[in-house]
Amino acid sequence: MQRRLPVFTGLALALAATASPVAAQTFAITNAHLLTPGPVGEVENGTVLVREGRIAAAGANIAVPSGVCTIDAKGATVTPGLIAVNTALGLLEVSSVDGSVDNKTHNSGISASFDVQYGLNPASTLIPIARLGGVTHAVVMPDYDDSDKERELPFAGKAALISLGEGAAILHRSGVGMMLELGEDGAARIGGSRAAEFVQLRQIFDLARQAPRDEYPFELSQADVAALKPVLAGTMPLIVVVHRAADIQQVLKLARDYKLKIILSGAEEAWRVADEIAAAKVPVLINPTSNIPANFDMLGASLQNASILKAAGVEIAIGGNDAGHRVREMRYNAGLAVSRGLPYAAGIEALTLAPARIFGVADQMGSIAPGKAADIVIWDGDPLEPLTQPTAIFIAGKEQPLTSRATELGKRYAR
Repeated sequence: MQRRLPVFTGLALALAATASPVAAQTFAITNAHLLTPGPVGEVENGTVLVREGRIAAAGANIAVPSGVCTIDAKGATVTPGLIAVNTALGLLEVSSVDGSVDNKTHNSGISASFDVQYGLNPASTLIPIARLGGVTHAVVMPDYDDSDKERELPFAGKAALISLGEGAAILHRSGVGMMLELGEDGAARIGGSRAAEFVQLRQIFDLARQAPRDEYPFELSQADVAALKPVLAGTMPLIVVVHRAADIQQVLKLARDYKLKIILSGAEEAWRVADEIAAAKVPVLINPTSNIPANFDMLGASLQNASILKAAGVEIAIGGNDAGHRVREMRYNAGLAVSRGLPYAAGIEALTLAPARIFGVADQMGSIAPGKAADIVIWDGDPLEPLTQPTAIFIAGKEQPLTSRATELGKRYAR
């Protein structure tokens, strides 16, 4: 374990001393223990040069131009910003308060066309909480409203990628995936059986490939069918929440038959069919702590799921322990996966570059590399250790506050 280092109390003052807003995004981090996927890799005594919000250079022996503000990391670990998956950040405050939940709908005329981008709240109190865990971007995913038991709509809607940087514009990219849940819960929404579920999905895909019509069966609207067009064209991935190995195999067959781009989510029994998933080049979003069966779909859940999948050549991204308040625990989950056989470097990659690749933004973020956005976190220890905290967070080169509503309330009532 690395020694803990003091918080960089002079960092904000150093950046504030620069001459203009553009200059405030131009700086260098020196004496850093760089820990990043990609060509730069691990550098014991490295430098990151940031110019106008983007990484200009990174590695050992990087020359810092005269006049550039320099931040001495004093040997601290520096990583790319973390990219969270399976979140509802910006759409959720308190799950038990209906008025604060915007990640699902009970409208019987909206299924695949449900689009989370329109419900995003940049002022959500959960965004700073996740950011304090080193999270700089998040994939926001829709969920199902099962209050109407008669509603048979398979798709939850379209996901989006957001930035957790302070400001009004948090949407980074809309339509990064179409959500679909299968297995026990999914079957309950479509005919009550897996057999009916997969038959109906095939019927829906066949209908969506045909010429538009005035009315569609299965409670599908014209907007829903239009929303499925990019999925069938292979330009939008279908994010499938699935758990049982047999169901995963059915999803892989469905993807082959319709030439779909698939992302598996959950996938607690994926280790049982790891070679098939790898052969299909399908990535998986997982929570490595999910090892206790919540239902019969998860009887084979294992703490070794992440390590077995990675060893088979499967791209994995590791998520947090819920969609809102516990998103920041994703790095703890990566640490657990490392303790169960996942290589340390793969654990860091599963939080950064892997989700960037999975959602098509690896050219913009996910690693410390020239040309990418300066999404950077300085830590006071090993980022996979629970007691470690960020001492500085940058999103697109802009320093972020290390506070949240929770920390501010704590200060108020601790007096």
